[in-house]
Amino acid sequence: MKKLSMEEFAAYCNQYGFIFQGSEIYGGLANTWDYGPLGTRLKNNLKDAWRYYFIQQRENSYEIDSDILMNPTVWEASGHLSSFTDPLLDCKECKTRHRADNLIQEYDASANADAMSQEEMLTYIKEHQIPCPKCGKSNFTDIRQFNLMFATQRGVTQGSTNMIYLRPENAQGEYVNFLNVLRTMRTKLPFSIGQIGKAFRNEITPGNFTFRTIEFEQMEFQTFCKQGTDEELYDYFKEYGISFFQFLGLAKEHLRYHDHEKLAHYAKAACDIEYLFPFGWGEINGTHNRTDFDLKRHQEYSGKSLEYYEEQTKEKYIPYIVESTYGLDRIFLAVMFEALEEEELEGGETRQVLKIHPMLAPVKVSVLPLIKKRHSEKALELYKNLRKHFMVTYDDAGNIGKRYRRGDVIGTPFAVTIDDNTLEHGTVTLRERDSMQQITIDIGELTEYIEKSMRL
Repeated sequence: MKKLSMEEFAAYCNQYGFIFQGSEIYGGLANTWDYGPLGTRLKNNLKDAWRYYFIQQRENSYEIDSDILMNPTVWEASGHLSSFTDPLLDCKECKTRHRADNLIQEYDASANADAMSQEEMLTYIKEHQIPCPKCGKSNFTDIRQFNLMFATQRGVTQGSTNMIYLRPENAQGEYVNFLNVLRTMRTKLPFSIGQIGKAFRNEITPGNFTFRTIEFEQMEFQTFCKQGTDEELYDYFKEYGISFFQFLGLAKEHLRYHDHEKLAHYAKAACDIEYLFPFGWGEINGTHNRTDFDLKRHQEYSGKSLEYYEEQTKEKYIPYIVESTYGLDRIFLAVMFEALEEEELEGGETRQVLKIHPMLAPVKVSVLPLIKKRHSEKALELYKNLRKHFMVTYDDAGNIGKRYRRGDVIGTPFAVTIDDNTLEHGTVTLRERDSMQQITIDIGELTEYIEKSMRL
């Protein structure tokens, strides 16, 4: 099985309607991407799979949808206004800007840039004469810290008092709604709040297609718990994350934990789950024991008590938070990379096939009349009936083999062919994408058969 390179993969996504360059007809905007018809369907199916796994299947788990724009004091309380920065430096030769830690990690993967101070990073770069990725020379400015948040103005006049921010993460929306969910859902600790939504970071060095972009979607999950139960929950969600990725079809050997050696000041423990992309290991999940830092800060800055009252013990306390965050765009890439293959068939023929789980496939069924003039009427009738239940396409152009290949390359799990037996006996030929095996099935049993394959 041949796997595609990153360049080949990007071309595939553009060709088949998964991902397009943002603002393409105007020459694009660097590191912005639009999801096409198939990409949008796959993305929505991934969201539904996350909801099933983290909201529907779990007790005391609730989804919210908080606003992108929040009171700017939220970002003071969270620490983003003062410390959400990247260590950046410029190449004096070609004037490009780079993240110092990325330069070090790309030069030597064993170097732990996350644990280095700003001065240590600069010294390392100079001592090893790390070259600029663009011009190849090693002549950089000093490192400076740049805030990653996008700022905008609220109202018609400009001024610092009107400054608001596009959220750099979804988590604060869950924290500020802790009391609202606790009250309206009449729940008790431990309980979880999940959210899917856009976040924005003014990344200077995004790249690797959609792996690192300035606009992205997160699937956040925050579990509020009592101190003393946090460590067990943290370990649990690390394992739960791996099981979720295997549920999506990612191979266990392509997944690994990366425990953080250098922790944020508020964190008790932190770990990433990484996937082996064509460009190397990349983070697709972060799980963190955030202690009681977040709710304490929001209590301090808002003046509103965020204590939890435990009826059984008559205690009041600030809950701990175990966070497990999933990057939707990165998971999209991982699932696609895992599933997309080029197969050699008998007779020297090859086919490109997206072996994605039927629950995630953008299109579930392609309906194919064997002979256009003779079988189209019955095929269109079946197509209109099936699309009440699934995402379905109708294809009558070209020979049947080419139409099978068009479905294979976008991951359509089933192709249904209407022929003379359909007209005479009410049966259709059902072809399965991965094995290419075909069975004859009564047209009245088709919907139920396909629905069974979609079940989670």
